[in-house]
Amino acid sequence: MGADVTATEGRRGPGADVAPFVFLGAMLLIVAAATGAWLAAAAGCALNGRGVGPAANPFVFAISLVRGSYHWPGGWATVIAVVEVVVVLVVASLAAWQLSRRGKRPKIDKAGRYLGKGREISKLNLRGAIAVAARLGMASAKEFPGVFIGRSIPGGQSLFGSWEDMHVDIWGPRTGKTTRRAVPAILAAPGPVLATSNKRDIVDLTRGPRSKNGTVWVFDPQGRAKEKPTWWWNPLSYVTDVTTARTLGGHFAAGSAVTGAKTDAYFTPAGEDLLSWLLLAAAVDDQPITQVYTWLTRPKDDEPVRILRAAGHIMPADSVAGTIAFPEKQRGGIYGTALQMASCLVNPAIHPWITPGRGPKRPEFKPAEFALSKDTLYSLSREGKGSAGPLVTALTVAVVEAAEEAATDMRGGRLKVPMLGVLDEAANVCRWTDLPDLYSHYGSRGIILMTILQSWDQGVEVWGEKGMSKLWSAANVRVYGGGVSDARFLGDLSQFAGMFEVDTFSTSSGGGGQGGGLFGGSTSHSHSTRSEQVLGISDLSSMPQGRALVQASGTPMVLVETVPWWEGPHAEAVRASLALYDPGEKAA
Repeated sequence: MGADVTATEGRRGPGADVAPFVFLGAMLLIVAAATGAWLAAAAGCALNGRGVGPAANPFVFAISLVRGSYHWPGGWATVIAVVEVVVVLVVASLAAWQLSRRGKRPKIDKAGRYLGKGREISKLNLRGAIAVAARLGMASAKEFPGVFIGRSIPGGQSLFGSWEDMHVDIWGPRTGKTTRRAVPAILAAPGPVLATSNKRDIVDLTRGPRSKNGTVWVFDPQGRAKEKPTWWWNPLSYVTDVTTARTLGGHFAAGSAVTGAKTDAYFTPAGEDLLSWLLLAAAVDDQPITQVYTWLTRPKDDEPVRILRAAGHIMPADSVAGTIAFPEKQRGGIYGTALQMASCLVNPAIHPWITPGRGPKRPEFKPAEFALSKDTLYSLSREGKGSAGPLVTALTVAVVEAAEEAATDMRGGRLKVPMLGVLDEAANVCRWTDLPDLYSHYGSRGIILMTILQSWDQGVEVWGEKGMSKLWSAANVRVYGGGVSDARFLGDLSQFAGMFEVDTFSTSSGGGGQGGGLFGGSTSHSHSTRSEQVLGISDLSSMPQGRALVQASGTPMVLVETVPWWEGPHAEAVRASLALYDPGEKAA
């Protein structure tokens, strides 16, 4: 006869067979009922002042009561028994409610017990964040412990990135990155806040609460929030030498690049150089940045050459003069490329934001003053043709570098009060090409950046594969908020989540033989283990809103419950802000 084999398996931890627990629960219920009735009878007899007390043993008492050899004393005994039943029912209802809540929790929560928890993530908890803030000299360490991330699963610990941690987030579309990540971070910042986006929601949600700390500046050259230019910023104030001219020219080149389009090995760098030197010429001659576009439409105009020579910038002047002297076709290609890079300057709606204009005098935004304030700067743009992204990037870099300069004169080379930069939609509206190389440095300066992307590939489009890997690795806090279908990226996360052991139990029986099994057969039992992924790619791609995976330096990966602003301490202030600024709310 063949052998019959039965196998069962289960994860290490609670067993799958619930029968023993049901039996144990029933026994405990009987013991609790007998003991409760015995206590009620004993207390009732004492309070009644009459009747025979119950037996000293609760089980003897219960048996006597069932057989009729002992009569229930009534009176106070009944009152006490009723109270006991009510208390038990209330406790049972609360327990059932908790179990029902637990039953509604997402399936992915089960993976939390195999990830970081307890002391393993103490570096990220409130106590750890306060300790770091105190070490860094934060006067209000308990009030502003760090950048809130979420609550750990299991355990419910509040987790924070410290004031020296840099963040990179990947959240797919409509996963709650604004309501659960960007907005709570902005609201809890102790100092200046810089935020970029392609939508107005981040402004409407946080503008009201942030206005209580300082001035709110909304840079909206493309009308994303229909903000009026009540102030202006001079991009050329950033240009002080050849290096900064090249940097600003690079922002225009990166911001105007079409995704997926091939760049020309000759005309692209030549056009970027020409644009950089024209920006330098306009800066040293105190001309508006719009003059650069005018020069680019006049390939034979040598005014920039004369300005640069007079200012002592001989080699940039020679470069522009050489380009002007090129054959018409070559010259036209270089000027045409530079003109395309500066295309956002042709839009007259943008001019009031970057020039003083001829109307009433408006305040000028100065990055150096902003870095030492508690103000908030929102920079808005949209991607696509004519995007003001180059200006958003230039303004962002100007602010961050001004903060870095201010930090050099402070204790430890750090800002006394940290500055938070939330670079939402960074790959679309803030293409800062040097960001991966500078990321880890800014954390030591008290400049905390949070770069939020919709996918890994979106970052690759801006920084390349190596640059994106460098940015991800340079971040101390890496957050995945769900909504991504990139199998390679999710596969890497799955590997970092690790493995867990599955127990397999087998029972086999065979007929015949001289064993002691049933009908003379034999029975054998075996136990083995195998490893499985804690989180598979399908788990990560279908992760529900309200959950995120966090990788932080020096800690294992941890599953967190993200907290939307309406469940946070600033909920009422945000609602008031929406009522005041959100067009939809005002219309309602």
